[in-house]
Amino acid sequence: MGSRWLGLVVDSRDPARLARWWAEVLGYRVTFEDPGLVAIAGDDKTHPGISFVPVPEAKAGKNRLHLDLEPDDQPAEIERLVDMGARHVDVGQPARRGWTVLADPEGNEFCVLRANRP
Repeated sequence: MGSRWLGLVVDSRDPARLARWWAEVLGYRVTFEDPGLVAIAGDDKTHPGISFVPVPEAKAGKNRLHLDLEPDDQPAEIERLVDMGARHVDVGQPARRGWTVLADPEGNEFCVLRANRP
């Protein structure tokens, strides 16, 4: 028997704040919260969800894992995310490849892709 992917865990200086930021980005909601864990998902049964746990140190270095987002309108979504507090970052990505690298309010990188739908 294999494993089922339950979720992704993100270390955070302010888990409640970062969880709410990502919930707004993804159209998720907070499904669980206590001082040691804040979880978000589409609903209580949607997996994978994302959990945010407290750590004392700030993020250091480039992520080893990141999310790729594929909005219907890439430029509009990038503008929305930047208005929400994301920022453009350079992680050595090639120019004009169809994605833009942003960082969330705690510096975690993620990509916003061009829609590949016909």
